[in-house]
Amino acid sequence: PHSIKPLCKLFEIPRSSYHYRLKYRGIVTPEQALLRQKVVDIHSRSRGSAGARTIAGQLTQEGENVGRYKAASLMKELGIISKQPNKHKYKISEDVSKIAPNLLNRKFNVKAPNQVWCGDVTYVWAGNKWLYLAAVMDLFARRIVGWACSDSPNSDLTCAALRMAYESRGRPQNVMFHSDQGCHYT
Repeated sequence: PHSIKPLCKLFEIPRSSYHYRLKYRGIVTPEQALLRQKVVDIHSRSRGSAGARTIAGQLTQEGENVGRYKAASLMKELGIISKQPNKHKYKISEDVSKIAPNLLNRKFNVKAPNQVWCGDVTYVWAGNKWLYLAAVMDLFARRIVGWACSDSPNSDLTCAALRMAYESRGRPQNVMFHSDQGCHYT
């Protein structure tokens, strides 16, 4: 206690401020408890992905005057960590296919419908998991003529998209289908 006076003087802090802080440390006011609950709620609604900036922005929209550094310290006090979704693990092949030659060879201008279709598979974050979307495009119309969605990128997915295109276009004959020849196509 007698060493407090020189320390407070050194840091230019009134002793009364030191004693006030000492007396009330660890005590959470109803306002602080409400703010902490709001932080927990925002983090929960984001499924654990909201970080300090997002939390600060949403608190500001709710009328709280909280910056990102205050939000970060609240998160630290509450033991909340922002967890971003894992990066997508989708292997992209860089080899030239040994299955079929590239007959299209970048000749994308087609003279009539149902001559050349192209297909590809992409992935979309659906809030809690990755979904895979296979699409078939008619190069003449530059329109999607078939599509399918699944939680795994396999040949069932690409076949479903091709089936939809085939049926919706009246079962056309002699259509060239071009893809990147990923494993779900080969």
